[in-house]
Amino acid sequence: MFVIGLTGGIGTGKSVVAKMLRRLGAAVIDADEVGHEAYLPGTEGLREVVRAFGKGILGPDGAVDRKKLGALVFGEPEALKRLNAILRPRMYNMMKDRLAQFKERGSQVAVVDAAVLIEAGWDELADEVWVVTAPAEAVLERLKQRPNLDERAIQSRMQAQPTQEERIKHADVVIDNSGSLDALERLVRELWDSRVIKRQETRERK
Repeated sequence: MFVIGLTGGIGTGKSVVAKMLRRLGAAVIDADEVGHEAYLPGTEGLREVVRAFGKGILGPDGAVDRKKLGALVFGEPEALKRLNAILRPRMYNMMKDRLAQFKERGSQVAVVDAAVLIEAGWDELADEVWVVTAPAEAVLERLKQRPNLDERAIQSRMQAQPTQEERIKHADVVIDNSGSLDALERLVRELWDSRVIKRQETRERK
């Protein structure tokens, strides 16, 4: 099974690319979804997060209120480091297990869709790292369209992530999402044909 590690900063269009790859036939792991599962009620992950940050982060249903937790860790490097130390190893193991399940089911291509793929060390799960990029002005315009993000939240999240240049250093493929949606889809299809289909054909000939 060929595994693509897909990453990119907020607002670059990484999730759009993940959807395109899913439509082309890839089995996709969304790291955000895995992260939520890592501290669901009843899990050891939840117990550790509560020990680290207190019961004040819980909602009435006993689940983590992500807004309350986010307010504690965004812009607070030490708090974020503590949260990552709890969740990232669990998420790694969960994603590794999911990839094994995909392989058992006969999936030919899998995608690990993760904004923090490189800094979390999850790129070692992948055969190739694909980085989605976009110009800063385009990113800002896209983020302003999101109703749940104000100017302060946008700046905070952009400052908390690596630069595009830092991500590109680890890339096998760079996907430039500076054009239209149609242009992005054409580029993803070309990459699929040249890097995924051709790889499969080469393996079959061997």
